[in-house]
Amino acid sequence: MQVKKKEWQQFIARPLEEVWHFFSRPENLNDVTPGGMSFEILSDIRNVSMYEGMIIQYKISPFAGIKMDWVTEITHIADRKFFVDEQRFGPYAMWHHEHHFEEKDGGVFMRDILHYKVPYGIIGTIADAVFVDNKVEEIFRFRKIAVEQIFG
Repeated sequence: MQVKKKEWQQFIARPLEEVWHFFSRPENLNDVTPGGMSFEILSDIRNVSMYEGMIIQYKISPFAGIKMDWVTEITHIADRKFFVDEQRFGPYAMWHHEHHFEEKDGGVFMRDILHYKVPYGIIGTIADAVFVDNKVEEIFRFRKIAVEQIFG
């Protein structure tokens, strides 16, 4: 399977400082992740702003209630501009997620760029076509609605 690229955009009518503060605190991931994924942060990250090199461990159940370990690293940060999280261990052969923030029109234009690859060759390609791609889209649809509710 080839590496897939997906992008999402959202305008948030709030100050950049407020939006950045929310997204730069990994403890807030629970608020923007669908409950059906049984997302559980294992790392002690309460009240900690992310930093380059930060490792975050989770348990997730992306399908059929099967619990999986997922470990990501915050690899790049430009304060109030962008950050990148990359999978170090987990369900994907590759996961590289860029979060971009731009002050615009009295609010924040947020853009996500995701590169991912499903493992297991042709079986992974089929799984992506049947299930994974839809699940990724579902996660980001949920996130968009959650962000609208959080920021009004």
